[in-house]
Amino acid sequence: LPSPDRSTAMPVAASISAAVIPPGRNRRKRPPSTSTMVDSTPTGVGPPSTISGTRSPKPAATACAVVALTLPDGLALGAATGRPKRAIMSAAMPRGMRSAIVSRPAVTSGLMPASDLRGSTSVSGPGQKVRAFANALDVVEGLSESELTQRARNGTLTELPGIGSSTGSVISDAVTGSPPRYLERLDADTACPPQVGSELRELLRCDLHCHTTWSDGGATVRDMVATAIELGHDHLALTDHSPRLTIAHGLSVERLREQIAEIDEVRAEVAPFRILTGMEVDILADGSLDLPEDVLAELDVVVASVHSKLRMGEREMTERMVRAVVSPHVDILGHCTGRKIVGSGRPPSSFDADIVFAACARFDTAVEINCRPERRDPPEDLLELAIEWDCLFSIDTDAHAPGQMEWQNWGCDLATRHGIEPERIINTWSAEDLEEWTGSHTAA
Repeated sequence: LPSPDRSTAMPVAASISAAVIPPGRNRRKRPPSTSTMVDSTPTGVGPPSTISGTRSPKPAATACAVVALTLPDGLALGAATGRPKRAIMSAAMPRGMRSAIVSRPAVTSGLMPASDLRGSTSVSGPGQKVRAFANALDVVEGLSESELTQRARNGTLTELPGIGSSTGSVISDAVTGSPPRYLERLDADTACPPQVGSELRELLRCDLHCHTTWSDGGATVRDMVATAIELGHDHLALTDHSPRLTIAHGLSVERLREQIAEIDEVRAEVAPFRILTGMEVDILADGSLDLPEDVLAELDVVVASVHSKLRMGEREMTERMVRAVVSPHVDILGHCTGRKIVGSGRPPSSFDADIVFAACARFDTAVEINCRPERRDPPEDLLELAIEWDCLFSIDTDAHAPGQMEWQNWGCDLATRHGIEPERIINTWSAEDLEEWTGSHTAA
């Protein structure tokens, strides 16, 4: 968006409401949340019919008018093959997928290349751990059966480059027929079965925020697609990081085009499953986006997230987020508070949630329910506020490895407890409905 002309900005809070909040519409009154599933149709869930009548398109002129708002001083801003090879591949696939582990010939003859590992290996599933298992699988591929057996029995597997204690224990247990200690512990530590949200989980058709080895993910495009298929999805958006996030090896325009070329190749292999091109684009400090507009316009799904300067002032952060939310290229607002709730943690950013969620509702941008265990964002009080503003939602895993894609179960439980109707969750829509919706933003 061009820089707004602040000389034309509206100076008072009433004008902010007039620009952001749909005419004649306030936060909707909701009954108390329940822990039961709301009425829904088991199949054929799609966009609510009221969207076209209550939500505004994203023409650039209207967006500029909104982001040009001056928040006056004093305005109160609100809240806040062999058994070893099978075992390695199994080392953190989603629990329900263990029975689907296939032998190496089947893998190499179909979707999965020989060096692939399907899964993650801890609750947070760091990409380094996933890559460690992938490297171990490569090492095993190069060993004869006799050498592999001898090393497993002698306890010398860890003498090989690329095999550590965790990967070595998985291999040894598989070779010797011992109980799979690592896998059993992994199952106990990372189990995430759906509970009250099981009916909603059956309605989800996609994950719209995940990463691959193109940025900081631990698995390939084919890995992530294969897992999505086995989890029952019929489409998937690949949303690697944008270039400003150098620590995550974000994609330049050139590398993004290379990734899209690979996606086109995999599309031909997995049809009718749909792979949607995408990006988790950084919201920069001034609210602009970390890729040119013409490039963003080419993508099927754009998630916009704040990754830097998370402690900026409430007023500045509010303007920053609203500038992004109203962009015609943004479809989903990612992990809105930026908080971390494990380890040393990180407090949520400060912004006026009423203004940000009102902008999401007005300009048809979904609010992400980020299911990563260390994020679980937004907090429940802000989720309730977004529901009151009648926002759309996207239940996403932000997965950096295949095994993390089952984290949607947690998001389904949360959405169900808060009574979010399935048709307001864009993951329940067909790929055709979803692409029509995202396309309408850019076309407006």
